[in-house]
Amino acid sequence: MEFKPKSLRQRALDYLGKREYSYFELTQKLKPFAEESDESPASEQISAILDDFKKRGWLSDARFTEQLVHARQSKFGSARIANELREKGVADDLIASAVEEVKINELDFAREICRKKFKATPSSREDWAKQARFLQSRGFSFDVIKKVLNVTLRD
Repeated sequence: MEFKPKSLRQRALDYLGKREYSYFELTQKLKPFAEESDESPASEQISAILDDFKKRGWLSDARFTEQLVHARQSKFGSARIANELREKGVADDLIASAVEEVKINELDFAREICRKKFKATPSSREDWAKQARFLQSRGFSFDVIKKVLNVTLRD
């Protein structure tokens, strides 16, 4: 029995079978497995495979963006999600539409996150600052943070 290494195409299909990937992200995952040849460099081989996948509808940055937003919006703010999408190589127009989608319910998610993490409303400036830093680290804007924490102070 002889061991045959997986082809680049099969490896890409295996990755896509597990979850959505952006074009850039899948390119990075395949680079270590691509072999340079005299006919075409590794980057051309990967591009040819991924372009074919895009034509067939198997690889879509829009679908990847939608999936990532759906998974992250209940835990993180629009700034953090936008940054993660930028790191994954998603186009700016897709990021802008994703941020708009996240901002619709961002205040509600921020309130829920704050309520789960901190059982009590901030009773001092230090508590307010601590909760604000936490929400800021989750990628929420200062406007959202002020609305969440100032409303809880009045309740």
